Amino acid sequence: MSKLYFTYSAMNAGKSAILLQAAHNYRECGMDVMLWTSLHHAKGAEDRMGEIESRIGLHAPAHLFHPETDMFAEIERCKTEGGLDAVFVDEAQFLSRDHVWQLSRVGDELGLPVLCYGLRTDFQGHLFEGAAELLAIADDLREARTICHCGRKATMNLRHDAKGEAVTKGAQLGVAKSDYESLCRKHWRERVQSHKPD
Repeated sequence: MSKLYFTYSAMNAGKSAILLQAAHNYRECGMDVMLWTSLHHAKGAEDRMGEIESRIGLHAPAHLFHPETDMFAEIERCKTEGGLDAVFVDEAQFLSRDHVWQLSRVGDELGLPVLCYGLRTDFQGHLFEGAAELLAIADDLREARTICHCGRKATMNLRHDAKGEAVTKGAQLGVAKSDYESLCRKHWRERVQSHKPD
């Protein structure tokens, strides 16, 4: 169906693997899909293509969205030139508000399902811009689950430094995925409060 979907979770829930499996299923049925990911996954500074890669080793090339990308225009062009049946977006938390509205038009005007996958919140517990807009306007919200070390559902992303200490300040972007840990809210709060700078 031509809906805007948002699948969100904490880190390490397998969102990219779910995306790649779903895209594979479309292709197995003879359908054409278009994959997108954030410019943070570019192979080089001038690249127009990046790669979606899961922690379990699945990967596929993908178009890159930049702040200035008109995703609706690019998707409409692809559909007109060669046919298109679905759009998949990884790292959807990095979408801008404009991008999210462009993707909603893909569903509304082009009749294509748009399946977005990403984090809901950053390491400080704040909504990402793209996630906030998707939570506000997506037709269908889904949660991919992962667990904290205590066995509870992990909903928070803890950033830690090389010593394993919680990081409570800094840029929202630009840190390796290995510097994060998925925790339940209780254990995230305990780690963050015990390591906040004075």
